Amino acid sequence: MLIHVARRFTIMAISALFVAGLPLQASAESALVATAANFAEAAEAMVEPFRNATGHDLQLTTGSTGKLLAQIREGAPFDVMLSADAATPARLIEDGKAVAGTSFTYAIGRLVLWSDDPGRIGADGAAALENPDLRFVALANPDLAPYGVAAREALQSLGLWEALQPKLVMGQNVGQTHSMVATGAAELGFVALSAVTSPRATSQGSSWEVPQELFTPIRQDAVLLDHGADNAAAQAFLAFLRTDEAAAVIERFGYAVGD
Repeated sequence: MLIHVARRFTIMAISALFVAGLPLQASAESALVATAANFAEAAEAMVEPFRNATGHDLQLTTGSTGKLLAQIREGAPFDVMLSADAATPARLIEDGKAVAGTSFTYAIGRLVLWSDDPGRIGADGAAALENPDLRFVALANPDLAPYGVAAREALQSLGLWEALQPKLVMGQNVGQTHSMVATGAAELGFVALSAVTSPRATSQGSSWEVPQELFTPIRQDAVLLDHGADNAAAQAFLAFLRTDEAAAVIERFGYAVGD
């Protein structure tokens, strides 16, 4: 009789957990996520829904993809990387710093030419770049940031890369580039659409979305790093990035959904 009652109580307890939607896990874990600067705000917006869905927690460190790559190679204890490109996760797998077969495109970035001045950019972005009164154009350093690579490709496609050399100023990442334009250090800048449409943006200014045919699509890949290979939170976060809930956040912050 006692055995029957105990068994019945156990079944009821497990059923209650399922009804409540709680994960059946031994303990919650935390994952340290290296996040490309352009995706920082979107990643922050995912922390709470991820925690609610899984019971796990996330800690975010942001920076340019190039800087994060260097830190990982030097032994930084990151569990997951949200890169601003596809090449870096592939390189980490080749280097033995990430787990093969875990990388995928979580978002596709969109590039805009932006000014804090509402009347600076019209329908023709090239015309704004060719304005003789233009002093400085900001972009992320192409050696460090994929958005910088895209900006360089766009200028090359427009035939303006060489002509604008004296006017180009570079930030370490696309977030810093946005700040350079927002503070008036440069009249124009190539930034992520997510920064322009952000709820935190203090000024909409004027912008021109750079046509996709002018640059290689900015595939942003995620990958499980070796340090997080046995981390349940890291694995759960990569799975969460593929959910409809995550896709809604990705689109809300100005990206196209990846894989």
